[in-house]
Amino acid sequence: MTNLQKHKQLKHKLRKGRVRSVISGTQERPRLSVFRSNAHMVVQLIDDVAGKTLVAASTKDLKATGDKTAQAQSVGKEIATKAQAAGVKAVVFDRGGYRYHGRVKALAEAAREAGLQF
Repeated sequence: MTNLQKHKQLKHKLRKGRVRSVISGTQERPRLSVFRSNAHMVVQLIDDVAGKTLVAASTKDLKATGDKTAQAQSVGKEIATKAQAAGVKAVVFDRGGYRYHGRVKALAEAAREAGLQF
């Protein structure tokens, strides 16, 4: 691993830590955690008090088609549907150190349109 890769990983870890230091999920209002890789998007609703994942969705599970932004939108709709089935209406959005832009923004807006409040 080169120094540039190590530097990028360190910077991402620091950004993620800053975000997580101020937000936490509860049973009533769980944390909507986003993970973005080069190929996939994974989101989870997490109750940090109990340390449990309530529901999760990803592009791997959905077999979503289209470009990555369209896939992120379908994951956002899916997580909102699963959350409402589990009785969750409001969440705390954890962008995971990623910029609120592109796929992360598309996922968040699709989840809002499907009924999640954050």
